Amino acid sequence: MLEISNNVVIADWEIELTGIRATGQRVNKVETAIHLRFDIKRSSLPARYKERLLKLSDSRISSDGVVIIKAQSFRTQSMNKDDALKRLKELILSAMIVQKARRATKPTKGSNLRRLDAKKKLSSNKALRGKINH
Repeated sequence: MLEISNNVVIADWEIELTGIRATGQRVNKVETAIHLRFDIKRSSLPARYKERLLKLSDSRISSDGVVIIKAQSFRTQSMNKDDALKRLKELILSAMIVQKARRATKPTKGSNLRRLDAKKKLSSNKALRGKINH
């Protein structure tokens, strides 16, 4: 059972975990990597969670609405499993963060004057670098 928040929990049967062979050394010996599959549409998540997840433009979410996470950072299968579940939880929580709307603002009169003064000073410095005519 994966607890997302106080009132949102994902049951174990909704998450499909498969052991696969990791890339790199020891590749032919043990299946330490974990392949996690989570179907958003079939899950018991609240409707607003599903809606926000499906709107995300994340490479881990397929066009069918299935989250696919491959975890192979650690040497043991149990640590990779914990890592995959943690990454799924982070993905779901990141979808629920609402970005604050940006309000367009104008630069102040003082900041405009300071910018123009800086430009004039830089221009005069560059003008002094030119050839001196006798």
